[in-house]
Amino acid sequence: MKAAVGDRLVVEGTYNNEPRRIGVIMELRRPDGSPPYVVRWVETERETLVFPGPDAHVVTKQEREAELAAL
Repeated sequence: MKAAVGDRLVVEGTYNNEPRRIGVIMELRRPDGSPPYVVRWVETERETLVFPGPDAHVVTKQEREAELAAL
């Protein structure tokens, strides 16, 4: 997994009724864009250091813009 500042980290709910969590990557701890990331969670605006698991994926700024353009 690779990311850049401003990308979104999406963590899918892994248990029943657990909601999807979306955060904005605020800081990279490694120059190659690999985890861990400092993430600001959209819902709570809290920042945490995240080591993403297999239930997480990155949505880049370009992917978000392409999705909006398709609407």
